[in-house]
Amino acid sequence: MKIKNLQSFYALVQSLEKLPSIGKKSAEKMAYTLCVENKILGLNIAKSIQEATSKIKKCSKCGGLSEEEECQICQDEERANGELCIIAHPRDIAIIENTGSFRGKYFVLESLESVDFESLTSMILDNKIKEVIFSFSPSLANDALMLFVEDRLSALSLSFSKIAQGIPTGIGLDHIDQLSLSRAFEGRIKI
Repeated sequence: MKIKNLQSFYALVQSLEKLPSIGKKSAEKMAYTLCVENKILGLNIAKSIQEATSKIKKCSKCGGLSEEEECQICQDEERANGELCIIAHPRDIAIIENTGSFRGKYFVLESLESVDFESLTSMILDNKIKEVIFSFSPSLANDALMLFVEDRLSALSLSFSKIAQGIPTGIGLDHIDQLSLSRAFEGRIKI
């Protein structure tokens, strides 16, 4: 039952529920914390959201997130190592960057319909890319997308690869899907 004179509280709960992986109970706990237990935190979060939504945009070269026209990675000449990682979402850049294992450039390919092959080709030529690395989650649709992109870029002298797939650390085989298990066997390495 909703209390009539708490409309703003319930509006906040409904907004929080729309966030990925936030259910009703979690949204209510967050709303209570932000409105009652820690109002300063609530105001700081509101200010941060307002600033971020007004400043964050997509990089004009790679499609990653930036506060400038061009992101820091695209501006960094030291990252011109001949490798281009094609990813599905701008948020994937931060995930890969946190591993510290990739030092090349990125290109966001959110959907086949939105691919600007002129931009992609220009990025490849401008950065003297020699290898294109696809970093997509395993699926037949993504495999088809990789083949399509590879075919469209076949006129360029490039090598293509995709990130390895297999069994996550600490997960039992009974929790692994057939596709991942099959690919783990195909991509096995000698020890």
